[in-house]
Amino acid sequence: MPLDIHDPDALVQLGRALCAHGYRFTTVTPATHRRVNARAGNATASDLRGVFGWSRPFADTLLPPDVRTLMQRANVLVQATDGWRSAVRAATLGEQLYFHSAYPAAERDAVFFGPDTVRFVAAVLRGLASLKTAPRRIIDIGCGAAPCAIGLALRYPHAEVIAADVNPSALALAAINARLAGVPHVQPCRSSLLDDVSGDFDLVVANPPYVLDSQGRTYRDGGGLHGAQLSVDLVRAALARLRAGGTLMVYTGVAMTSADDPFLQAITPALERHAASWTYGELDPDVFGELLAQQGYEDVERIAAVWLVASRA
Repeated sequence: MPLDIHDPDALVQLGRALCAHGYRFTTVTPATHRRVNARAGNATASDLRGVFGWSRPFADTLLPPDVRTLMQRANVLVQATDGWRSAVRAATLGEQLYFHSAYPAAERDAVFFGPDTVRFVAAVLRGLASLKTAPRRIIDIGCGAAPCAIGLALRYPHAEVIAADVNPSALALAAINARLAGVPHVQPCRSSLLDDVSGDFDLVVANPPYVLDSQGRTYRDGGGLHGAQLSVDLVRAALARLRAGGTLMVYTGVAMTSADDPFLQAITPALERHAASWTYGELDPDVFGELLAQQGYEDVERIAAVWLVASRA
């Protein structure tokens, strides 16, 4: 369902209302989502988790009146042939709630939130312990719903935090999610990588798209190198924009065609040129295995989730 939020204030209030109703939901992979919704008894929603987590159709009488009114004001209550549906999902991570696109996220401008998001945010927050000083200027490239930018803003309330994305729908939800989290110093900014943002940074974080996507969806398609090209371009651009002592943290995926790592091979020259130190490794050796059955992955053995941390002198 295309995202067209008429009243951002109403969506912020909806998020607060969901929290007040005790809403909690962990967003899963599309494959798991599809399997769980196909089970007997899951054809329609019976509670708020079914509506806003599992994106199931629901009866007109299911919603609490306050929730229905706010959905109508925000223009996220959609009438379909199988009942009413929500145009947004809501995921919880820690104590925060984040709006993102409804399932299935089929539109080119869909806003992604899933297990990769959780792994990325966790890796960044763990990595902060290695920083020698608190960063003053931070950017989250390809922020999506902005959970990482918001997590960093909560950790560093006096920092300038930029949430950058090329997707206007992502920036709209990033602004709403930042308001929900109470972090007004998160600044949504439309930018392709760092092309439309000036200055250097103490901390650059990113979870770029890393798969081949026949539909060209912004949140999935990473371009060449079996989806790794955008990640390569990001690393090269970000290393050149780090301040002295600044740090780059990247969570991405690599399509492994043999024992060699094509992403690491592509970024090593830039790391040797710009980084005083760096670490790199696999967080998970086999993610999104279902993609290997799709066109373009005929020579790929596995897709690994990898984690890069690089610092300038």
